[in-house]
Amino acid sequence: MIDRNAFTSSHTDVISNEDRGSRSNVVLGDDASSQQFSIAAARLLSNSHCEDVIIYNVQGLSDVTSYIVIASGTSDRQMRSVADEVKELCDDFGLAVFGEEVDQSTTWLVVDMVDVVVHLFESGMRAHYDLEMLWGDAPHEEWQP
Repeated sequence: MIDRNAFTSSHTDVISNEDRGSRSNVVLGDDASSQQFSIAAARLLSNSHCEDVIIYNVQGLSDVTSYIVIASGTSDRQMRSVADEVKELCDDFGLAVFGEEVDQSTTWLVVDMVDVVVHLFESGMRAHYDLEMLWGDAPHEEWQP
């Protein structure tokens, strides 16, 4: 089991389960929280052996999200496990998972938190959809694994 505290230690506005009442998550909606979550998610992906992890800051370029996190997984099992860990990380940040999609062969998983969208790809599928080309004009968010 991964120690999620390693990814959230710099986040000061974590909402505890008690503070959430009925555990209904909220979308925080402020840029600092979204940025911190995207970096924490990137660290989680990297530490879970995902490869080529990139964060794009698409504020002003996208009407639907602020940050896009992209990574390549090594197997369908690993990708599903990491997606579950991303959803657990959402709980730590008080973020709601707006949607989740998985293709039939588990070559592409998407976890959508509105302000942050995480894409996990099998490497061949990542090359096929080439989101890096689509968002190539967006600045990369700097982070350390």
